Amino acid sequence: MFKRTAFFKGQKMNRETWLEKFTDQFLIDHFKNAGFEISVELREKLKFSCSLTSGRGSKNARAIGLHFDPKASKGAFHEIMISPIIEDSARVADILIHEIVHAVVGNQAGHGKAFKRCAVAVGLTGKMTATTASEELKSKLDSWIDSFGKYPHRELMLSGKKQSTRLIKAECYCGYNVRMSRKWLHDIGAPICPACDIQMHVAGDSDEEEGE
Repeated sequence: MFKRTAFFKGQKMNRETWLEKFTDQFLIDHFKNAGFEISVELREKLKFSCSLTSGRGSKNARAIGLHFDPKASKGAFHEIMISPIIEDSARVADILIHEIVHAVVGNQAGHGKAFKRCAVAVGLTGKMTATTASEELKSKLDSWIDSFGKYPHRELMLSGKKQSTRLIKAECYCGYNVRMSRKWLHDIGAPICPACDIQMHVAGDSDEEEGE
């Protein structure tokens, strides 16, 4: 059984440990109370990091959160990445929740009905590709962070050119990529890679506010 350890304000942690222990301390129960379970098996497969979310330099680093499907991992892990351009603890926490929703419902759900059902239940609001914490969730996050301690990170300030073409590039970790209109991306969502059967990552558009 997965063991949860209490961590308290003032205890020294690095960024990855903060994400991991914040999940254990608060989010497992938060999801359960909302009717969605982070099972022991799923929790053991969750990996957290503070890292650039595109892997191709600062120009595509506008995605502030990312969840990689286990099919992209040799260890079958759910890799959750929080961009280093974010330092606000409550914002980090609600991005973390967004990415855990992807892990709970599966990347194949995209930002569709299944994703929205879980996201709304755990307190996320707004456009599903760019969620933020509802007022109720924000209040909880502030309270949790006050007792737990702030996210131990300072913003990495990056600059880069925006994508100039009207067609938005969607790409898979395997290298397959396509371009699609902003309208279809926003109305339907990112496409599924025909080779890997997982949702493709969109750099610097719909996920610039929240992640994949």
